[in-house]
Amino acid sequence: MAKKALITGIAGQDGSYLAELLLDKGYEVCGMIPRRSTPETQTMRLEHIIGGLRLEYGDVLDLASIYRVMKLVQPDEIYHLAAQSHVQISFTEPIHTTSVVSLGTLNMLEATAEFAPQARFYHAASSEIFGNTPDYPINEQSRMIPCSPYAAAKLNAYHLTQIFRVSKKLFAVNGILFNHESPRRGLNFVTAKVVKGALAIKHGQAQKLELGNLDASRDWGHAKDFVEAMWLMLQQDQPDDYVVATGREVTVRDLCRYVFECLGLGDYREYVVTAERFVRPYELEHLQGDASKARRLLGWEPRYTFEQMLDEMIGEIGARFFP
Repeated sequence: MAKKALITGIAGQDGSYLAELLLDKGYEVCGMIPRRSTPETQTMRLEHIIGGLRLEYGDVLDLASIYRVMKLVQPDEIYHLAAQSHVQISFTEPIHTTSVVSLGTLNMLEATAEFAPQARFYHAASSEIFGNTPDYPINEQSRMIPCSPYAAAKLNAYHLTQIFRVSKKLFAVNGILFNHESPRRGLNFVTAKVVKGALAIKHGQAQKLELGNLDASRDWGHAKDFVEAMWLMLQQDQPDDYVVATGREVTVRDLCRYVFECLGLGDYREYVVTAERFVRPYELEHLQGDASKARRLLGWEPRYTFEQMLDEMIGEIGARFFP
């Protein structure tokens, strides 16, 4: 009998790639989507696999709707990805972000303990929980010093997942994922923003690209690689928490340099300007992960390089917006 998986946030970047992966492995896949979503956002990233999916309305802030979906689906594996995941937005919408990220995770854990206690539960934690930690490169033991409402909410959800693992005996894991991108990334995230902005300049539709801190650096991987790590975590004998990262740190400045040179635009400094409104009120300067534990215990390895990821984004975003 095929395993059944329930994915919250299935309409997002990670959810769509994870759904593809699980369908390829023979799972029955159900996605829980909020009724407030527009039809376009519900299915935009899922159109090519929509016929193989089951979609049910449910909201992580509505415990009754989660109970309904849990009882209907009776999942073997639960992947909780739903969140307000944009860090800058969390400063302007801190209450909403905290509610969705923290309370939403608590609701999912409560529902799992009540209606699917044998299911394996994955929580999408974030490298943002480490903030400006002095412990480098960052691993599972590094100190956590969050720098945004989003990061603080994710840290709370991280601890809640651990608490339910012990107190309710759930097979519950935290995937502490560092930045991961793809052509399906939302256009308000910096990688997609740089790619689309540079393409607009190349096609004569813009003259400048406004960004925040160009010296901020991140450990960027491809979402396809990272969803495989999610699945691997739930196939282990015991639940645990894992950092997932490439181990390579790249600045926003170098991201711009690569994209603009790939498009034949020359020096990015002729086009990119810093705008104060895009600078975080509390800046997280750099992130670099050490995924030694995931490599050793999960057998996980990233297949995409940073450059290959950007090449794919340039090609597909270009085809979508500048045919």
